[in-house]
Amino acid sequence: MNISPLNLGATLYMPATRHDIIDVILANKIPNLQSMVICLEDAVSEEDVVSALSNLKKITDELAPKRELSHKPLVFVRPRNIPMAKEIVNNYNLTGINGFVFPKFTLATLTEWEKTIESSHLTCMPTLETEEVFDVAAMQRMAETLTKSSLRKKIIAIRVGGNDLMGVLGIRRSRITTIYEGPLSYILKMLACTFGAKGFALTAPVFELIDQIDLLELELLQDISHGFIGKTAIHPSQIEYIHNALMVEPSEFEDATRILESSQAVYKHGGAMCEPATHHQWAKKIVERHAYYGLRDENSY
Repeated sequence: MNISPLNLGATLYMPATRHDIIDVILANKIPNLQSMVICLEDAVSEEDVVSALSNLKKITDELAPKRELSHKPLVFVRPRNIPMAKEIVNNYNLTGINGFVFPKFTLATLTEWEKTIESSHLTCMPTLETEEVFDVAAMQRMAETLTKSSLRKKIIAIRVGGNDLMGVLGIRRSRITTIYEGPLSYILKMLACTFGAKGFALTAPVFELIDQIDLLELELLQDISHGFIGKTAIHPSQIEYIHNALMVEPSEFEDATRILESSQAVYKHGGAMCEPATHHQWAKKIVERHAYYGLRDENSY
């Protein structure tokens, strides 16, 4: 299955201990959900791991015969660690699962993660959320290594674990400013450039302030301007706002289609210079975003 990273949209994380996950996946319990992660890592306490794995087994068994349903969201599993991932791959029917989210992904664990899913149909989304992320040279080496790795063709997107990164620094998200106005601003820009230049899609960190909608909308605008293609969600109420932010401005769509269709080397349109040779990749992404999320209008927010 070829999955576009733009199909992820708002990726909702749900603890594997929840007993309504099948209804969420198959019964449209959460409208407009495009992708979700069944989490066995941070969202599950140590004492609940056994019951969470048991619940996951029931979920995967029920999903397996329904893998071809077109209306269900993309479903990923976030194992606690590599040994747990191997246990799941070896003992669970993952036919109805799209892939894994790799937690605490580092250069040191890259090869083991690669071996864990190499013979399966599973795709993956490595999560950058450890102290290593603050080492620019390490991130450059990782991007280069992933480009040459057999894991490359299985990666849908690179996820950025904002809360864990702030935890490394001993801070917590501000209630009055976006993540781009704190110390992670530099890291987000660096990751967007380092991995984006190698052709990887990246998703933006979770926004944990469920009641701060105005601030979420402001942060989403900044996510888009930095090239992020989706965002982790921790509450269903955030899905609408994330998807609205991914809508395309009519002027952007007009520019993009003109650029893709133009035979001119350079021309002026809408008060700006358009250069198809340099704006081609941007235009392709805009057109694809439009295909998934449509055009924005005055009622989008």
